[in-house]
Amino acid sequence: MIAIVMTNPSATLLPPVSATEQWPTPGLNTPAFSPLYQQIKSLILQSLQGGEWKPGDLIPSELELAGRYKVSQGTVRKAIDELAADNLLVRRQGKGTFVATHAEHHTQYRFLRLLPDTGNRETEGPAQRRILECRRSRASAEINHALGLRSGEPVIQVRRILSFQGIPTILEDLWLPGGPFKGLSIEALAQDQGPMYALFETRFGVRMVRAEEKIRAVAADAIAASLLEVPEGFPLLFVERLAYTYNDAPMELRRAVYRTDTHHYSNLLS
Repeated sequence: MIAIVMTNPSATLLPPVSATEQWPTPGLNTPAFSPLYQQIKSLILQSLQGGEWKPGDLIPSELELAGRYKVSQGTVRKAIDELAADNLLVRRQGKGTFVATHAEHHTQYRFLRLLPDTGNRETEGPAQRRILECRRSRASAEINHALGLRSGEPVIQVRRILSFQGIPTILEDLWLPGGPFKGLSIEALAQDQGPMYALFETRFGVRMVRAEEKIRAVAADAIAASLLEVPEGFPLLFVERLAYTYNDAPMELRRAVYRTDTHHYSNLLS
């Protein structure tokens, strides 16, 4: 799920969230009582978070889970239906239910809403990735707040460019908590040609399950203009994304500027 918040235009490349736009403090209040299927959903989520079933794994059948949790098969089915609707599980006819993964072809760009003006992602081909920077640092107070970190905790900062058909289209800065991503390096990012979120799953055991975005129009500054090969002042789309793993734990803050002269932002609302 991606939540989108439209904000007022700004004229800086990667502007921070303002005091009135702070990301909410991580964590939700849990009611004292919930329906039985919601309790089973929570137990399955605990197994997902604990790594009992990893991305891409086949989970036990509804009948097996019903016996495990001592509930009806219908109760388990309702819990799995919700987890599938949340894109945490995937049902495959005749095969069973699997843990969703960003490594699958149809989910590689689940959180990327930029589409080509002509053709589609299939005809456009995969993005070419150029890693400019990957370093460990101390985060600012606002980044600590967004990621739910204590003051002084380390983060890993990555900057990269995504190009489509040889045209640099997206300039991204992202921040990750240092603990879960210990060992992430520019060499590992450069060598891996798959989706970044799939690398996070396989190497670090972190799965991004949902994201919130804020978007605004900006003008390219000198750095963005040079890296994206556009004139200074060129109109860009600024997108700030906060991605979460299980239990609404924030795991990535990403700020990016998109060229929209050949692409557009697309989102299905239902």
